[in-house]
Amino acid sequence: MKDTLRNIDEYEKSLSTTYRRGLWSRFVKGLKEYQLLSPGDKVCVCISGGKDSMCMAKLFMLLRRHSDFDFEVHFLVMNPGYNKKNYDLIKKNIKKLNIPAHFVNNDIFEIANKRDEKNACFLCAKMRRGALYNAAKELGCNKIALGHHYDDVIETTLMNMLNSGSFQTMLPKLHSTNFEGMELIRPMYFIREKDIIAWSKHHNLEFIRCACRFTEESEKDESASMRKWTKSLIRELKKDIPQVEQNIFKSASNVTLDMILGYRNKGKLHSFLEDYDKK
Repeated sequence: MKDTLRNIDEYEKSLSTTYRRGLWSRFVKGLKEYQLLSPGDKVCVCISGGKDSMCMAKLFMLLRRHSDFDFEVHFLVMNPGYNKKNYDLIKKNIKKLNIPAHFVNNDIFEIANKRDEKNACFLCAKMRRGALYNAAKELGCNKIALGHHYDDVIETTLMNMLNSGSFQTMLPKLHSTNFEGMELIRPMYFIREKDIIAWSKHHNLEFIRCACRFTEESEKDESASMRKWTKSLIRELKKDIPQVEQNIFKSASNVTLDMILGYRNKGKLHSFLEDYDKK
């Protein structure tokens, strides 16, 4: 499976040359450290049309050339009802980046908005998730790869603390509870967003930003607004605490159970009082 760099395009080649340290090396590190890929796996690489998933697709194409074991990759573009401008841009980038993608079209945006305008975002996310798993299953895949990166992880961790009053992070892999034998993986777990942006700008690539047809017009997507605010908060904190990003990331794997009031395990809430007198 190993190959030279002579027969690959400039977008893919730059991942292991110019952006080797920030993208390729961190991609491989995530795969190895969290054991995300095994021989014989059939991976469905989910492409939303944004910079992150497009970059991930090219990283997987490069990985196929250098992997020491055999596995399959299927590239999936799920179109839940993008407007024409966004969909045309996605197709243009797929062609430009030479990604052999499989397209699945549906009307999830429209259906979710008609059924429940107040909870359209929640319903849409649920429907898109189900459609994605079904499409991956039809392709014969046992794993679904999403393009969440390091910045997504720390922002999600902080957002949960500030808005939900809970400490939970975005895991690098997760077994599906509704689709037996299916696993979700996040191979870009160690990759910084700034490096993806640098790669995109280097090649003058333009990607869609907002996937939703309704929130892009109304700008009422609360989750997007909160994430934008969280990004700004982290930038401000970094001015006084240079290591704040690394500290947030590290905190999810450095939890001291002896010093917290309670935790949930498999849905059951536990209190520090349970074994307090035994200590």
